[in-house]
Amino acid sequence: MNQHERFELMAADLDRLALVPDDIVQEIVIRGAGCLWLYGPVLDTDHSQGESVPPGSRCQVWRACLELELRTPGPYSGGVCSGLSDEEFRELHRVWFTRRGRMGGERGPLT
Repeated sequence: MNQHERFELMAADLDRLALVPDDIVQEIVIRGAGCLWLYGPVLDTDHSQGESVPPGSRCQVWRACLELELRTPGPYSGGVCSGLSDEEFRELHRVWFTRRGRMGGERGPLT
């Protein structure tokens, strides 16, 4: 799997959150993922299956956290334990934003 295919899989995985309002996604992250963007632990990640956080991770809200990060203005606002470099995050954002446009609307950045 090449890098673009990996990002397509990751973005497709986040499609389940496309219609969730920004404030709800943010609430999910605040309530369920205090360890991620508040404290920023470092985890080794395996993106071979298109997942942004490894399946063994204890985080229950990593999808919402990554979704919120993608909706947040700026090139990389930091805080997501996705294991992506800034360059990879920008590429994922491009793929994610394109997918959302094809879905009939934009879901980001936060307004």
